[in-house]
Amino acid sequence: MSVLLHELHLEHAEKRPDTTAIVFEERRLTYQQVEEQSNRLAHALADRRIEAGDRIALLLPKCPEAVVAMLAVMKVGAIYVPLDPASPTARLGKVIASCEPAIILAGGVKADVAIEVSRICTAPLAWMGPGPAPEKLQPAFSPNDTYSPATSPLERKVSPTDPAHILFTSGSTGQPKGVVITHAMVAEFITWANGYFGTTEQDKVSGHSPLFFDLSTFDIYGALAAGAELHMVPPNANLLPHKLADFIRRSKLTQWFSVPSILNYMAKFDVIEEDDFPSLQRILWCGEVFPTAALRHWMQKLPKIRFTNLYGPTEATIASSYYTLPCCPADDREEVPIGTACAGEELMVLDDRLERVAPGGVGDLYIAGVGLSPGYWRNPEASRAAFLEHEGGRIYKTGDLAKVDESGLFYYLGRADSQIKSRGYRIELGEIETALHSLDFLRECAVVAIDTGGFEGHTICCAYAVQENVSTAPPAIKARLRQLIPPYMIPSRWLCLDELPKTPNGKIHRPALRERFQAEMNA
Repeated sequence: MSVLLHELHLEHAEKRPDTTAIVFEERRLTYQQVEEQSNRLAHALADRRIEAGDRIALLLPKCPEAVVAMLAVMKVGAIYVPLDPASPTARLGKVIASCEPAIILAGGVKADVAIEVSRICTAPLAWMGPGPAPEKLQPAFSPNDTYSPATSPLERKVSPTDPAHILFTSGSTGQPKGVVITHAMVAEFITWANGYFGTTEQDKVSGHSPLFFDLSTFDIYGALAAGAELHMVPPNANLLPHKLADFIRRSKLTQWFSVPSILNYMAKFDVIEEDDFPSLQRILWCGEVFPTAALRHWMQKLPKIRFTNLYGPTEATIASSYYTLPCCPADDREEVPIGTACAGEELMVLDDRLERVAPGGVGDLYIAGVGLSPGYWRNPEASRAAFLEHEGGRIYKTGDLAKVDESGLFYYLGRADSQIKSRGYRIELGEIETALHSLDFLRECAVVAIDTGGFEGHTICCAYAVQENVSTAPPAIKARLRQLIPPYMIPSRWLCLDELPKTPNGKIHRPALRERFQAEMNA
């Protein structure tokens, strides 16, 4: 398999040109169309003097045009930077200022967003469609300009170690950090994952994650490399449990991959029928903990499906470890491991002296191997703090706590900063959440802590949403919790919401919850 991401689909474009590559709502692109359209756009970019190493920002939602743009950018030897069209202009401005794009490829976004981005950026903005450009926008070029260039491949030398894209993640200082991802890093993971999962040209895989989130990298390139169909989840179904279930059925998906929050939501709304989704073969999740209660719900409803937990930060490329459950957990509070390292990767639990912690002991989780990023874009200080030298190689400090058992299985124990001290006790917030998730009347929940200083240390706060037609007050929840966890772990502040806030990636937005609790405590 090629180690250049824009070449992963070529074999299928040559041998099976009329086979569907991408499905989005009522539209389909064949492998030949993906190749020809990306070649045309690559020539259009080259004609506008885009050089190897230039950054090209993509102000595009999840759509076929975005995939074509990604391939075209890499074919010209440049680096694409996916932007979040829903982000505030101030944050978009920080990302744009950091990556300094030579051009922005936009499309499928609201007119005011495109116009505002063109205003704050000195780089030209080109319109990719679908549909015409907004009237007040004067794009550098539009889809009509990409019809005339040749459909033949552009001759540009690209190395596997060259950056393919930069994914910007939230920084603790408020300044987004750009994680540099090379062609080889993604190709290594795709080679392992498609081999392990047995992905073939018969597969129909989900495309749920937004383009600026690294899970989408596996959706897109995993499907293209296998010659499979990529079914992009439309915006009107993205967060609606019933519509997602219907999408899986209608699309006859064989693989689903998302953050656990989506799967948890679908379980809590009970949208999965017995032996549902007859075409589905495997469900994968990554990005946060999948509550065991919701996982058991899925596994009991769908006993013939393979369930795999993937773990890994953006800095180590999609995922670094995996665990396929051999059977349904026996209890709602049973720990599910993050498993063992993917091929070419290594997980280590180390202490403060960077020495390995004995099996069963808790320490900081580090990753080494082929998936490690070269570092953060133009941020050597942050790179030095996160990527360390160890035993003759580089390791990445994840910021997560973990343990490894005698059999070599790794367990995620929460963020290092989620272990708090309250009233003299050391508490892992994840343990409280695990107990809460086992309560059947809660639809979703999250526990955060506010540092109040003094002996109290941290105030434990819980935000929750209940099942439909259920009215449950904090005293009733506390009564049930006392049967599961010690009294000192019981949250002292509660917030009942119709729905917990989510990040653009679909994860629970914990910083937003902290801010809300902090504001109420300061009022």
